[in-house]
Amino acid sequence: MAIDVDTGSFERDVIERSEEVPVVVDFWAEWCGPCHMLAPVLEREAAAREGQVVLAKVDVEENQELAERYAIRGIPAVKAFKNGHVTAEFTGALGAPAVAQFLDDLTSPSEADRLVDELRVEGEWPDVVAALDARDHDLAFELLLGRLEEADADERERIRRLMVALFRDLGVEHPSASRYRRRLASALY
Repeated sequence: MAIDVDTGSFERDVIERSEEVPVVVDFWAEWCGPCHMLAPVLEREAAAREGQVVLAKVDVEENQELAERYAIRGIPAVKAFKNGHVTAEFTGALGAPAVAQFLDDLTSPSEADRLVDELRVEGEWPDVVAALDARDHDLAFELLLGRLEEADADERERIRRLMVALFRDLGVEHPSASRYRRRLASALY
């Protein structure tokens, strides 16, 4: 079951809620035929994931401020929020298999999760793991960049893979991702 969200409830129902569970927002309009085709597919696939994801709907005609804030240029537009930021998105009426894959990618452990779990199991870089567990991405990125200076080629690649995976999890709009992406590129090249 999708929840209707408007400008007044967006912060609570999407941004804050996405700290606990991924929130998928369907930006739509009553007059949009493809929106009506996508809606039941999204609802069915979200329901199949039994609480692993929340589905929210935003009518762009009634909430133009939100449509502008999230650069909605065509509808239906679907944006997935995790930890308060957009981490994945698509535009257009996708079929059930593509929507299922989108939601599976959103709800399954990410590459960053797997890499951090490896570090935890191996007992390596406990300071980085602790920073990530505390959700202090800036500290984790600083620690990783600090390791680059004396790292051999294999460790440099491991640091790069972890940072890039973390950037992907944070989403392109996250300020830490964009700031540290530039710093990583400068340090590597």
